[in-house]
Amino acid sequence: MNSRIMQRIAIIGGTGMTGECAVDRALEKGLSVKLLYRTEKTVPERFKSKVELVKGDVTNYEDVQRLIEGVEAVAVILGTRNKLEATTELSRGTENLIKAMKEAKLSKFSIVMSSFLLRPLNEVPAVFHRLNEEHQRMLDLTKASGLDWVAILPPHIADEPATAYTVVHDEAPARLVSKYDLGKFIIDSLEQPEHYGKVCGIGKAPKSA
Repeated sequence: MNSRIMQRIAIIGGTGMTGECAVDRALEKGLSVKLLYRTEKTVPERFKSKVELVKGDVTNYEDVQRLIEGVEAVAVILGTRNKLEATTELSRGTENLIKAMKEAKLSKFSIVMSSFLLRPLNEVPAVFHRLNEEHQRMLDLTKASGLDWVAILPPHIADEPATAYTVVHDEAPARLVSKYDLGKFIIDSLEQPEHYGKVCGIGKAPKSA
């Protein structure tokens, strides 16, 4: 797999609450950003002159191919916009991305799911079971990809200022995380090999005594 310095990144899901924070972080780091979007009204005005907009849908393979052309890494923040019914859109998108990345000889991607995957199913509220099943399909595809993946499983994502945050592997360190901290880690982890091939729990760091 290639290991070029990360200068250009593709972001899928960069118009949602957390996705916007990830785009802001990438721009803050001086990266060029290609942003997949479905409808222009969802794209924040401040992004329009700063990123390369690629109109399309993650479930359409050709759109994903166009999106990742010329980048070194991909960040995936696919949400459901608070819809909880059964869906395979997220896993189909994940499958398309992995296939397109292999074809383009790209290796690095970070992908966001949910910390419910770190709990036994009987601890997951029933209303989230369908979405949890879809996140599990995403995680299974990610783990089987053979790429340099970082699976990020946040708890409740809070609309509050950035703080210190903790990242641990295979467990959930806290009950919430700031959307800004999550956005930062989604981008920064792509250049942190200690997180490649790892399931990362993230959360607000406890205050020191």
